[in-house]
Amino acid sequence: MLEEIEIISHSAIKIKNKNIIYIDPFKIEKEYKDADYIFITHSHYDHYSEEDIKKVKNTNTKIIVPTDLYDKVSKFGFIKENIVVVEPNRKYKIDKIKFETIPAYNVNKAFHPKENKWVGYIIDICDKKYYIAGDTDITEENKNVKCDIAFLPIGGVYTMNYEEAASLANIIKPKTVIPIHYGSIIGTKEDAIMFSKLVDNDIECKIILK
Repeated sequence: MLEEIEIISHSAIKIKNKNIIYIDPFKIEKEYKDADYIFITHSHYDHYSEEDIKKVKNTNTKIIVPTDLYDKVSKFGFIKENIVVVEPNRKYKIDKIKFETIPAYNVNKAFHPKENKWVGYIIDICDKKYYIAGDTDITEENKNVKCDIAFLPIGGVYTMNYEEAASLANIIKPKTVIPIHYGSIIGTKEDAIMFSKLVDNDIECKIILK
């Protein structure tokens, strides 16, 4: 199940299954043009990067974005039929892919206000639920997430730190948890190691981003 997952950098995730899915592509090294779907959690430059989206999109790529990004992706070259605009706390289906949106926001800082309606995603792929938390703190909404694999930000400052992220992992109990949002802008590999030590033993912690 994990061999199909690549953490490219920071919070950029690639999932290769029947489809190729990118979440928040960032610091893409070369032009792949292979994306079937691109999920964007919010509009900050390290999550919505047109330079990197251009390297993975093709004429058939569908992009999923929060409401504040619709105008940008429309002008960027995505046709209307390939743009899906999402809001928090909703369930969606695109082609054969089901997913739902979880609010992603800060509770004790101002970088990601709840009123911006930015999101995390639970994507159902081959009967496995992948939770990509987005830039968030622990919230009442994400404490109720049910998933098989959770991608949680651990870098602190803008999101949860590694201690808080471990607490969330221990609350929601995914089968596997993967730390992200470190190593580029904020957070270190050492944070990931400390995170892994705080996660309960019955949860597999996989450090993919080196």
